[in-house]
Amino acid sequence: MRWEQLFADLEAQAARHEAAAEVAEAASRSRAEHGQVRLADRLRGALGQQLSLSCRGVGELAGRLLDVGGDWLLLADQQGREVLVAAGAVAAVAGLGAGTAPSSPEGAVARRLDLRRAVRGLARDRAAVTVLLIDGSTLVGTVDRVGADFLELAEHPLDQPRRRGAVTSVRAVPLPAVVAVRTALPSGA
Repeated sequence: MRWEQLFADLEAQAARHEAAAEVAEAASRSRAEHGQVRLADRLRGALGQQLSLSCRGVGELAGRLLDVGGDWLLLADQQGREVLVAAGAVAAVAGLGAGTAPSSPEGAVARRLDLRRAVRGLARDRAAVTVLLIDGSTLVGTVDRVGADFLELAEHPLDQPRRRGAVTSVRAVPLPAVVAVRTALPSGA
């Protein structure tokens, strides 16, 4: 009888140690998996949600998350303007839910869809924009062209179309100085 109790006790101890080891292994595996998640994956899991971004030099930018690129985010603010935010300027994000999009390896196409390409879309559309810079200043006008590491902005009042007579100057802005590019208010707003 004593041997049976001894063996039962030893089996119970072994089972407890095995269960504890499994819990520790699961926690370690979970931490390792979380360690592989990129901010872009967390943000893609929040598409459609209201977020608040703390950004260098400009403070809070808030809106519904529309899209996430390799180095940019696209928000729609409460006034209906689109705000293209340089991911490198984001210091913190509030409003994320529990969701995370599956990690996707960044392919050649995704690498080409960078901030330069997104700003080139604004230049193509001849959209009047406000450019928010890391020093807290703002510039308004129309993006004329985008180079390898800069954009050229034809400065003019937002309420006037880009015409030669309305342009007060043309300014080159290094892309690393850009925090966000915000479109003008939609017509009728």
